[in-house]
Amino acid sequence: MDFTIREAEPGEYARLGDITAQAYLADGHLDFGADDPYLPTLRDVAARAAEAEVLAAVDPGGTVLGGVTLVLAGGPWADIAQDGEAEFRMLAVDRAARGRGVGEALVRACVERAQDTEGCIRLVLSTQASMRQAHRIYERLGFVRTPERDWEPLPDLPLLAYVLDLPGAADGGAPGGG
Repeated sequence: MDFTIREAEPGEYARLGDITAQAYLADGHLDFGADDPYLPTLRDVAARAAEAEVLAAVDPGGTVLGGVTLVLAGGPWADIAQDGEAEFRMLAVDRAARGRGVGEALVRACVERAQDTEGCIRLVLSTQASMRQAHRIYERLGFVRTPERDWEPLPDLPLLAYVLDLPGAADGGAPGGG
């Protein structure tokens, strides 16, 4: 990999917020485009970082390529995570960095962090039906569609749920894998 995954730094929040907002806008995931009420939330990385873990993919020159937010059940940024689960949200990769494995590396980092969290047995996420490229990453990494956990944060905005049981959880091993 020609990039590193690490916790986002405050000086990178604005750039990561722009990447996240632009990814959702350019890929058509916001019903109201530039006027969508979710857009300020996507841009506000500082708010997420204050209450959750925000990871960034950064190249050797310090350019932020993408990011993701990871939160444990009960955290203010958790939507569907239940006890013993972690959840990731707002996975986004700069258009210029796509095709380099950045998105997959960010998801793998979430898996590793969830495995390293004591008592965490599962990693969950919500996604829009239109986010097919992301779905391929999730499925390749072992996430399973879980329709019984699908939900609608707003009318006519159905979100699909995916779940990954972490190693050791199904066979009675130590929760969190480490």
